Amino acid sequence: MTDMRRTMLWLVFVMSLVLLWDGWNRHTGAPPLFGAAPPRPAATASAPPPQAATTPGTAAVPSATSTPVAPAATTSTVPGTAAAPGGELITLTTNQVKATIDTRGGELVRLELLQYIDNIDRKRNVVLFDRSRERLYLARSGLATVDGVAYPNHETVMTAAPGPRELQAGADTLELKLESSQVNGVVLRKTYTLRRGDYRIGVKHEVVNTTDKALAPQLYLQLVRDGNAPAGESSFYFTFTGPAVYTEAKKFEKIDFKDIEKNKASHQNTASDGWIAMVQHYFASAWLIGPGARDYVTSRLGDNQYAVAMMVKLGSLAPNATLAHEAALFAGPQEEKKLEAMAPGLEYVKDYGYFHILAKPLFWLLDHLHSLLKNWGWSIVALVVLLKIGFYWLNASAYRSMAKMKAINPKVMEMRERLKDKPQQMQQEMMRIYREEKVNPLGGCLPIVVQIPFFIALYWVLLSSVEMRNAPWIGWIHDLSAMDPYYILPLLMTGSTLFQTWLNPTPPDPVQAKMMWIMPLVFSVMFFVFPAGLVLYWLTNNILSIAQQWFINRQLGVAPKFGGAK
Repeated sequence: MTDMRRTMLWLVFVMSLVLLWDGWNRHTGAPPLFGAAPPRPAATASAPPPQAATTPGTAAVPSATSTPVAPAATTSTVPGTAAAPGGELITLTTNQVKATIDTRGGELVRLELLQYIDNIDRKRNVVLFDRSRERLYLARSGLATVDGVAYPNHETVMTAAPGPRELQAGADTLELKLESSQVNGVVLRKTYTLRRGDYRIGVKHEVVNTTDKALAPQLYLQLVRDGNAPAGESSFYFTFTGPAVYTEAKKFEKIDFKDIEKNKASHQNTASDGWIAMVQHYFASAWLIGPGARDYVTSRLGDNQYAVAMMVKLGSLAPNATLAHEAALFAGPQEEKKLEAMAPGLEYVKDYGYFHILAKPLFWLLDHLHSLLKNWGWSIVALVVLLKIGFYWLNASAYRSMAKMKAINPKVMEMRERLKDKPQQMQQEMMRIYREEKVNPLGGCLPIVVQIPFFIALYWVLLSSVEMRNAPWIGWIHDLSAMDPYYILPLLMTGSTLFQTWLNPTPPDPVQAKMMWIMPLVFSVMFFVFPAGLVLYWLTNNILSIAQQWFINRQLGVAPKFGGAK
């Protein structure tokens, strides 16, 4: 039993050091121990790859990468963004977003979320879509090339209809209508509809066939971005950034940029439902359409530029006829309840890791507590209290076992000193003491192991929930998603962890005894860079655990002597 505990202790310690080293590598830009190396900076302009050959009956998305940034003068005042050659930037503003659309192709090239403050520069808002020299992240759509014949796409210059560019008082919608010139007898009309209080943008595509023969146009809806992590993302805890695809058959599927780079994810999947998304910490974008056949395609567009797309067959389009298709582009925060209402499975863009089955009900409970307490910090405290109550008897069993171990510790230490040259006899004598004292050496570990998945799930809930952004608690904590500016919570966390170690029985092995004091200090380093909400959760759990352990020790008559010393 002692060997097993020693092995487990060393394993946890070594893994902690490895994770810390990996986090430091990511922080400094060195190659990480796990996963791909940090992506290269996004290219400001890169040459398009060769056009993929198509066979009869097939369609292809135009292969050009992002339109090069042009220095040409434009009426737009969007910072860091310029219209593509031949295009004009048009900005639409509602109470929720400020969306910038390039009339070349009708691409959505910039989206500012007016209700969310940027964590790096508190004087500006979060920018999701962006086409600047530093970043590439945009939404595009158009008609695919079919049987080698090109139609209006995201590079075709369009003309904007006149109209208001800001949501008027009393109005609920704001529209922008764009129309392309004829390309091989086809005209594409695109209408963006922004709604008050909504992060969904309606995108209507109307295809006009001016030829004298029937056509079978195919529409592509695409999300494009560079492979860089969002600015300001922590190097010490990982959240997924990249494309995702959802279908009823395969459910939610995250796709790593490195898999696209290696052509492991460039295959084409066909389904009759689902959506595509681009995911990052707290925010996401997704193309949503109704039922119908569609193909899912991921691709590498250029140096550090990747795309995920839906290809939609629009059916037969008669001569001189018009065909319309409705889509929605969601781009905003990962608010779980609202995502669930938008589309089946869309809430999965909120990354809970492998503990989704536990994290989801925990967030439900946390959300209900917030509706009562009106403060996310106190809601975290209340949720931990409820979990401790739920696990009270399980914890009590563990603490009683640890208290008994602490009580017999002097006897075990004396025996180990007496038989230190006779290891086999020492083991036999130790097992005899455990039997006589009715102590299970693992009795303090197993009940706690059972609870670990729940507390890891809660960790992911707090890490992933956009509701924590800019959410205050008390006093100096103005943002539960940011580090404690004065490191008060991490210092309290370190002190509580050391105090809890003091209450535990000292292992008979001197090496283990030293490790018990080193490990809390090692773990505490990570808490100095964790969001305040996560540290608050661990601190609350520690305080409640200390109170319960102290109470049980007193019940069993185990005096709290330092490290079990006489």
